[in-house]
Amino acid sequence: MARSESLSELMSGQMPERYLRNLGTIGIAGQLLLLQATVAVIGAGGLGGHVIELLSRQGVGHLVIIDGDSFSRHNLNRQILATELTLGMNKAEVAAARVADINPDVQVRAYPMMLDSANALYFLSGINVIVDALDSISNRRMLLRIAQELRIPLVHAAIAGFTGQVSTVMPEDHGIATLFGKATPSDRGVEVLLGNPATTPAVAAALQSQEVIKLITGVGQPLSRQLLYFDLEYNLFEKIQLE
Repeated sequence: MARSESLSELMSGQMPERYLRNLGTIGIAGQLLLLQATVAVIGAGGLGGHVIELLSRQGVGHLVIIDGDSFSRHNLNRQILATELTLGMNKAEVAAARVADINPDVQVRAYPMMLDSANALYFLSGINVIVDALDSISNRRMLLRIAQELRIPLVHAAIAGFTGQVSTVMPEDHGIATLFGKATPSDRGVEVLLGNPATTPAVAAALQSQEVIKLITGVGQPLSRQLLYFDLEYNLFEKIQLE
């Protein structure tokens, strides 16, 4: 079914069959909002690949995917878009092809380059929600600054070993900046030591994706000024107030 047909059905009060299982949670009005929204996913690796998969299936109508990296063999344990066939290929371009296979309603702009201070304003202007799927402290700080400058909600997640954290940063929020701390010599967090198993990014990305859906549809309570911390080894989930 073409995108225009899905929009036409939703506007006439009918849920397209593709989204029928979304009816009981976000309803027709929520689905229409999703299909009209634009979400930027910065990073298409462990976190970003799962987020892209989930948002395209849920029916977010426009995705901007930015990643200048290519898949390597060490990505195969956890990055859903990394396969033997995609090794050496750019992550953003692979993600765009995957979305096309999943849902033709979703329009994708894929940029095979790294986001930086010089191009961020151009790529992110007009976005409804930004997803932080980055893996360096300096880039996270930069993205947070740009998101607040543009007054766009930012959904953050980070993982290390069996642990992860998720938070939604509204333009007026500032508490999460303190979480980044001081950059290590490698500009990476504790994940350098703890590694990243297959399950942790999947859980964090699912929570991130749900935050995006909350922000767009208004269904649910986003983690604004809160951090959801989880430890899969001990089955711990805890919300921490940031401000």
